[in-house]
Amino acid sequence: MRKILHVDMDAFYASVEQRDFPQYRGKPLVVGGRPEQRGAVAAASYEARQYGIHSAMSARIAQQRCPALIFARPRFDVYKAVSRQIRDIFACYTDLVEPLSLDEAYLDVTVNALGEPSALAIARRIKADIFAATQLTASAGVSINKFLAKMASGQNKPDGLTLILPEQAAAFMAALPIEKFHGIGQVTARKMHALGVATGADLCQWAEADLVRHFGKAGRFYYRVARGEDDRAVNPNRIRKSIGAERSFAPDLTTVAAMTAALEQIAHELVARLQEQRRRGHTLTLKVKYANYRQITRSRTFVAAIGPESPLLPWAQEMLMTHCVGQGPALEGHRQPVRLLGLTLSNLEPAGDPAYVQLSLEV
Repeated sequence: MRKILHVDMDAFYASVEQRDFPQYRGKPLVVGGRPEQRGAVAAASYEARQYGIHSAMSARIAQQRCPALIFARPRFDVYKAVSRQIRDIFACYTDLVEPLSLDEAYLDVTVNALGEPSALAIARRIKADIFAATQLTASAGVSINKFLAKMASGQNKPDGLTLILPEQAAAFMAALPIEKFHGIGQVTARKMHALGVATGADLCQWAEADLVRHFGKAGRFYYRVARGEDDRAVNPNRIRKSIGAERSFAPDLTTVAAMTAALEQIAHELVARLQEQRRRGHTLTLKVKYANYRQITRSRTFVAAIGPESPLLPWAQEMLMTHCVGQGPALEGHRQPVRLLGLTLSNLEPAGDPAYVQLSLEV
């Protein structure tokens, strides 16, 4: 039986800003673009979340909800440096670390450097080490597989520590609202509710074949995790073919301003992941899913690789405006609402080490 941890930093970007700037502490703060720049919230402090402010929200709406809100521009170099400190702590306990982003990772501590039989004890030590090194809190989930550990880490934020024992897995999943399942977004959750699926217990009533019929290959994943089953290994050597970020929206986005604000937040996430993975790439792809579930993608391929230092957002916005939503007052009210936006960078290579030169091509 494996012993898996999921460690997730608490409001990471916002917490780093509050740590470094005492005037921000205890105050509602967001990291992201300002309202006058049609910006979006990349991260919100817990004080800001009390006003209903969350990531992907437009900065304009966030400011309306909290007029005293403080806006801080992202400092990805700082976040990356802190993330490296945290990774160094993980490495003191196990080589089996699978980073998911700058602020979260899976760890397999079944066999660990301390010879410690208790995964819960290791999680406590890691949380204490992180706080001592960074003055930041992390939440941790402990269980027998990646999915359960991920679900556990979100149960008692901030500074939480939750254990799901094997004998508790079935009851935990049965009671979990479908919106809380990792991997089930707002759009899928609405579809499940329409089918009468509101909790893990409801999901367990469905045959695997029926889930596949309604949700495609993801149905197999839903069938297994509803039963607390997940045999994915913690993989520290994943070879990525692409790096991306996407968001689903409820309600759907209906204006260009809302779409561009959301795209800015997605671009921030993509840049952070590129920095974390130390990658750049040649092909930038925009994905748009409309309210009628029609989905389109548009790509642009560059001769020189682009990465965290490149102006991803203007290129993404150009593709959105040119190919996907159109512009002009005549289109307002006739534009198809958008329920999902995503950005992906592919044809990857290590940052700072160009592997090849590719001919310019736009698709």
